[in-house]
Amino acid sequence: MKYPETRKGDVVDDYSAVRIADPYRWLEDLDSPEVAAWVAAQNAVTFAHLATLPLRDHLKHRLTELWDYSRTSLPVVENGRLFYSKNTGLQRQSPIYVRTGVFDPPSLVIDPNLLSPDGSISLAQYAPSPDARLIAYAIAEGGADWETLRVRTVATGEDLGDSVAWVRFSDLSWTHDSKGFFYSRYPESPAGKVLEAALSNQAIYYHRVGTPQSEDVPIYQRRDHPSWIVNAAVSEDGRYVFIRTFRGADNNNQLHVINLGNAAQPSITAPIEPIVETLDAEFTPIGNLQTRVYLRSDKDAPNRRIIAIDLENTNPGAWKVVVPEQRHAIENAALIGGRIVIHSLVDVQSRIQVFSLDGALEGDIPLPGVGAVSALNGRSDHYDAWFTFSSPLSPATVYRYDLDTRSRMAFEPPLPPIDPSQFETRAMFATSKDGTRVPFFLTSRKGVPLDGRNPTILYGYGGFSISVLPFYRSDVPAWLELGGVFVTVNMRGGAEYGEEWHKAGYLEKKQNVFDDFIAVAEHLVKERYTSPDRLGIMGGSNGGLLVGAVMEQRPELFATALPAVGVMDMLRYDKFTGGKLWATEYGSSSDPKQFAFLIKYSPLHNVRAGECYPATLVTTADHDDRVVPSHSFKFIAALQAAQACDRPALIRVETRGSHAYRPTDRLIAEKADQWAFAAAHLGVARLP
Repeated sequence: MKYPETRKGDVVDDYSAVRIADPYRWLEDLDSPEVAAWVAAQNAVTFAHLATLPLRDHLKHRLTELWDYSRTSLPVVENGRLFYSKNTGLQRQSPIYVRTGVFDPPSLVIDPNLLSPDGSISLAQYAPSPDARLIAYAIAEGGADWETLRVRTVATGEDLGDSVAWVRFSDLSWTHDSKGFFYSRYPESPAGKVLEAALSNQAIYYHRVGTPQSEDVPIYQRRDHPSWIVNAAVSEDGRYVFIRTFRGADNNNQLHVINLGNAAQPSITAPIEPIVETLDAEFTPIGNLQTRVYLRSDKDAPNRRIIAIDLENTNPGAWKVVVPEQRHAIENAALIGGRIVIHSLVDVQSRIQVFSLDGALEGDIPLPGVGAVSALNGRSDHYDAWFTFSSPLSPATVYRYDLDTRSRMAFEPPLPPIDPSQFETRAMFATSKDGTRVPFFLTSRKGVPLDGRNPTILYGYGGFSISVLPFYRSDVPAWLELGGVFVTVNMRGGAEYGEEWHKAGYLEKKQNVFDDFIAVAEHLVKERYTSPDRLGIMGGSNGGLLVGAVMEQRPELFATALPAVGVMDMLRYDKFTGGKLWATEYGSSSDPKQFAFLIKYSPLHNVRAGECYPATLVTTADHDDRVVPSHSFKFIAALQAAQACDRPALIRVETRGSHAYRPTDRLIAEKADQWAFAAAHLGVARLP
């Protein structure tokens, strides 16, 4: 395959006497005409190849069918009203609705499909006011992390004149007089560098509805640590503002509080008082009853526990453990109906338990089956616990569980787009290089033959204390119907087994993540589920880094690789947007000791000339301002120059898309291309 010519520069960096060439540094200049021309040329080659794939049209058609079912989000309840999003199936974005009660008809509040004709402006988040009369919502160009806030009247559907810009990594939380809200923003970015400039000096502000942003009240900022994140959330009773401060993209945080006094007449400039000022553990408020605040914390408890702190005496000696650390890690918790509701993981499968406020176990909330809970919420003044449940073979469904009557009902349940009876999911384990037991979930047709010929895709993430649960994915059934096997791997670096599992896969221990992933691949080959010429790997963001590192460490083990929006340059990732926040997870090349382990696995720097790498399709987007696309640009340039066999090395650059956003039609098109590429290079040339 003839690739576009990629110019090599002469840039060389010095890392404590170690000199590292960076010939593709010019691809970091995302606004340059030369980079734009290079992207266009790369896309032309890629789309020409994709057009030749025999199953591409079939997969696009089938994925369109599989996406065409209703999808409903977990409701947010304010003043007795339910706010939620619902997509009828193929809408580019999901409109927001409101109901006056669970059984009342819905009314449309916001239709984000009207924001732009092509779906390129996304609805990023929303928050109804406590009196349910107003709704603040965020829009983002290309789905980027930068947001602009607007305010709409719920009854009329008309926007007010409010416009709040430069919002990013922000909570959105109203005071209970419904006159304004807290949010977090950055200073305006340099012209022409909005999507790539490094971030600093985030601050919390209070915006009063009907006033210009220039009059917003500054609340809190850490000028002594300009890269830190600061967020504010008002308590359910409207009396307190809890401020959480993070130094990085981990869960460890400081905790401060503002006593607003009378919720109906809040004093937003009241003093800020410290609760926890260390940064060695997580302290996440899950609710309060008057001055008693309940928190999820991993302080001295890697699997997390629930503690209570009285705001009138925040001395650590007065803290009370309400629900002690248990064998299974707590994934989420909420204060609902005067009880503590906890979602925990048992070998990566969900369980929900209910505890009294003194920590006594009252029982379990029965789940619809074996699978995963992706969201849990409720109010302390109401008995409804809401959660979303799915499994690899059943789409996400919202459930309402009454804690008093112990009854469960589905809310706006979808009609399943597949017949799951012909497939099955098995929970399995492999043994990693150091003897660690690594869980994974394998989904396939029933009775899959163990002949080593099944086309198989492994998916993983492995980082930032994020659990990869056995969820439903709308695209996977199309792969299963082709005779494919889909595997999700739960490597170290996630939170599936608590903070110790996370710490066993970060900083200098990152190689454990790659070893875990490779161990599952080797297990599948050994047990004859598949073979190297039928085995592919897939992952996005930190999972894209995973794919890049693993395909280089074991190129002979995989036939295809699909790294999406990956962190590929581990020496310079912290030079762009919010990259400095990831140093708590990865380390930084500016530290000689951390440089020593980063250089060993950085995908960009471990491409070896003369090696035969898997057929590779890199995907990224031009508005990705979280993992800037130059990571993918530089990586594919190096891979194209090094590839020593006829397996293609291609990049697909989505326009007007971002790190995690595509409108539905473009998402389907991208997924169809990924699966068609995987099928073609794993030996699936026709329908079964």
